[in-house]
Amino acid sequence: MNVQLASDASCGDQDDKATAKRGRKYDQVIAGARQVFLRAGFEGAGVDEIARTAGVSKATLYSYFADKRLLFLEVALLECQRQTDEAVVDLDMGRPPREVLTFAADRMMNFLLSPFGRAVFKTIVAETDRFPEIGEAFWKTGPLRGRMILMEYFTRAEARGELDIPDKRLAADQFSELCKADLWPRMMFGIKRDFTEDDRLRVVNGAVDMFMARYGTE
Repeated sequence: MNVQLASDASCGDQDDKATAKRGRKYDQVIAGARQVFLRAGFEGAGVDEIARTAGVSKATLYSYFADKRLLFLEVALLECQRQTDEAVVDLDMGRPPREVLTFAADRMMNFLLSPFGRAVFKTIVAETDRFPEIGEAFWKTGPLRGRMILMEYFTRAEARGELDIPDKRLAADQFSELCKADLWPRMMFGIKRDFTEDDRLRVVNGAVDMFMARYGTE
């Protein structure tokens, strides 16, 4: 997934375009960067550490990515795509709504509450005003694909008589927002970053219960 972004001012004029280039060591660079970013987040990841983990020189790393932010965004988009692809494989469209929605909510919260997920959202929001293509690429890779998966499931569950949803797009977005209740805003505002399993289950179960109270046919 090649994304074109403007580089930081430290790497040249903001009107210039820096491109994430593919080449022989692209996958090697991405694998090393993913390992470091997942462990340390954006701010905690150093270019020296990324190059060392990837087994390449800093010169090689910069030949692919003009700056750390561009590399992070490439890794973030690929990670969102990977997680969505895995969710599609693991999700059984024939299972009952409560089971499928609980699975979807748990997957969503795993990403949202992770240090990497937090860094992804903060970095993309910070850059979207200057570079709208960043927000658009992330939207298509993550939230939009998630919405389409939920809508497909709603259609199948409705055909089985398990759900009754007049506006499936709105319902998919509503469910995603329910999964962000309480914990996600507290984390994003820096009020709290570590949550217990009981905290997570409270939000997951609450999201599923509220959704089923509105759209379930039980």
